[in-house]
Amino acid sequence: MLAVEWPAPACVAAWMTTRHGGVSQGPYASLNLGAHVGDDPAAVAENRERLARAIGTCPLWLQQVHGSEIVDARDVRDGVAGPADAMVALQPGLACAIQVADCLPVLFCTRDGGAVAAAHAGWRGLAAQVLARTVEALSRASGARRGDILAWLGPCIGPRHFEVGDEVRVAFGDGGATHFRPQVRRDGSPGWLCDLPSLARDQLRQSGIQEIQGGSWCTVEQASDFFSFRRDGACGRMAAVVSRLS
Repeated sequence: MLAVEWPAPACVAAWMTTRHGGVSQGPYASLNLGAHVGDDPAAVAENRERLARAIGTCPLWLQQVHGSEIVDARDVRDGVAGPADAMVALQPGLACAIQVADCLPVLFCTRDGGAVAAAHAGWRGLAAQVLARTVEALSRASGARRGDILAWLGPCIGPRHFEVGDEVRVAFGDGGATHFRPQVRRDGSPGWLCDLPSLARDQLRQSGIQEIQGGSWCTVEQASDFFSFRRDGACGRMAAVVSRLS
């Protein structure tokens, strides 16, 4: 597990898996938690069971679609909800999980530990305001002021490797200009390098969030610890999980 270091209260627990500690083979080695990537279903089931034992509860998963829909953890049936890209939980023992392999996982909690949330933030989700919508949903459900919500950014593709085209740059308008740097793409065409964590921090600050930690890991560069779809194509998925303990 990667340490989740943020000033969350003791009643909130958060975890970020790496690619270590599972039973999957080949490009999915070893702790692949994605059931949709072509891995042996029995291996994925064992990996998910290992995660559940490690954190003391069964994570609630989403059918992630790179959008901005949000679900209440109480409405999850059979352990999977969606299509959606964020989840909010007020009850103890409900663990909100996000799968990633280059996109940015973002975990939230209120300062008093009364509620938690998790969001999947790729560029499409950020352009659709998934983080702003998650902050709004968490604040509304818990009654917490936005300034009393904490956020933690997990590993994602870093700003030196996230090559994108004009359609991504245009999706963020003039307000996102500072998060893109001109880049000649591998095929010689003009493009951009996109800073995903910086875009996320900007959206969070605009939503009233003041406490933001994490976001310094690059899934592409740190191949020994993280899966990366951009780097490898076929690969596993990691998970960021947050839960209210009591």
